[in-house]
Amino acid sequence: MGVSGAVLAIDAGNSKTDVAVVTADGEVAGTARGGGFRPPATGVERALDTLAEAVGRAQEAAGHVPVAHVSACLANADLPVEEERLAAAAAARGWGQAVEVRNDTFAVLRAGLLEDADPRGVAVVCGAGINCAGMVPDGRTARFPALGRVSGDWGGGGGLAEEALWHAARAEDGRGEPTTLARALPAHFGLDTMYALIEALHLGHVPPARRHELTPVLFTAAEAGDPVAAGLITRLAEEVATMAAVALDRLDLVDTPAPVLLGGSILAARRPGLDAGVREALARRAPLAEPRVVTAAPVLGAALLGMDAVGAGAEAYARVRAWFG
Repeated sequence: MGVSGAVLAIDAGNSKTDVAVVTADGEVAGTARGGGFRPPATGVERALDTLAEAVGRAQEAAGHVPVAHVSACLANADLPVEEERLAAAAAARGWGQAVEVRNDTFAVLRAGLLEDADPRGVAVVCGAGINCAGMVPDGRTARFPALGRVSGDWGGGGGLAEEALWHAARAEDGRGEPTTLARALPAHFGLDTMYALIEALHLGHVPPARRHELTPVLFTAAEAGDPVAAGLITRLAEEVATMAAVALDRLDLVDTPAPVLLGGSILAARRPGLDAGVREALARRAPLAEPRVVTAAPVLGAALLGMDAVGAGAEAYARVRAWFG
């Protein structure tokens, strides 16, 4: 590496945090897993306390080697101003000489880019929510606020569950098209009707957090031929391709072969209708794009971004990839 010292890589999502200490020659000297990173719910300092616990265990496992660069890819760092504030707060913890914070979508992006000497491409992540990010070697990036409907987003597991509920409710009461979702969604919770499910959700008998369980039910209905469910999957495929194509265009990558990484629990599952739909839609919007699914741990991406920042050598990249591979 161009700078002595290790990289402290952090990938922090809403539900869990992964930390790795990578030495100058690419050895993974220590790792740890901790709780979720939720500054909107807990406040920044308490959220960083959660990171600190995992960071401490990883550094202890690594023998407290000096850290040259902290590369933190964090959920809820949705805007550049939030990245800057979180970077300043993390720097105050004294974890390393320099701190860089990015949205966690960049971890998936960098983990899927195999061209370490010239990393360029776009990633779309679809899990509980949906987001997209892109990067090119000259430092330019493409991104979206990803704050939900207020920032124009559609999709993600949470959004799909809400859409499924909406269509099922209207199918049962006669305002909408017939769909098997009207029976399949309440049946998932042992209920007979959408009215019963609506009541259970409203009164808290079914906790709001369990709504995400309905997304696989939606996919099953779509794959069984339900037109309403299939329409939602088609719309998601178009949304994924649209986000990728816009990011490629912003980075001047539309007219050149460039990887489009597909990550997150929904895209990584490679459900047949969605996977084929994304590839078909992307072929129309950006024919030279090269879609591929990312299965590598996002903390690898955080580590690679840190190694990019300190000028790692080819052998170090190969070593850290082999460890995570």
